[in-house]
Amino acid sequence: MANDAEAVDFEPEEDDLMDEDGAVDVDASSPRAPHPKLKSAITGGASTSLAPKKTKGRGFREEADAERQSRLAGRDFDSLGTEGGPGAQRSIEGWIILVTGVHEEAQEDDLQNAFGEFGDIKNLHLNLDRRTGFVKGYALIEYEKFEEAQDAIASMNGDKILEQTVSIDWAFCNGPSTGPFKRKNARTARTHRSRSPRRRY
Repeated sequence: MANDAEAVDFEPEEDDLMDEDGAVDVDASSPRAPHPKLKSAITGGASTSLAPKKTKGRGFREEADAERQSRLAGRDFDSLGTEGGPGAQRSIEGWIILVTGVHEEAQEDDLQNAFGEFGDIKNLHLNLDRRTGFVKGYALIEYEKFEEAQDAIASMNGDKILEQTVSIDWAFCNGPSTGPFKRKNARTARTHRSRSPRRRY
């Protein structure tokens, strides 16, 4: 019974394909009538069409790079300049300093008393750990004037608050810190990449 089944050939042969121009007029009900063309899911059209498929989406641009650059050149993009090289950078509202090494049981009043003598504190943020309720170990203090913040850094950096030494630096900088407080784990920049060992032949 298995031998009775007709074998199906899925690949068309040259004599099976006919051009539309040279097609013979045959009645549609005739067994020799041409089959309708099937659309291919891969090419998006008829399986015999040779027209290139236009691909749409990101990364498939037809415009030239020069055309794109000229289109973007006319637009004004907002950017903040970094004049003056490394050093402090003003935030939108004032000059903010970062105090690290704050005792876990410190209160806002303790920091207000310690840093209030250098100028009017506009804002003081003491971050608390939600799980324990203790201070996370740092505070952000905002001054109106640059000189006030600079005096606080110069005077209080390395001092003790509640018997714990604090480190103070600018919260926002244009570049690497030039003050006495620098990152302890700062890595030196590598001039070359590490290379794999040479192949053995």
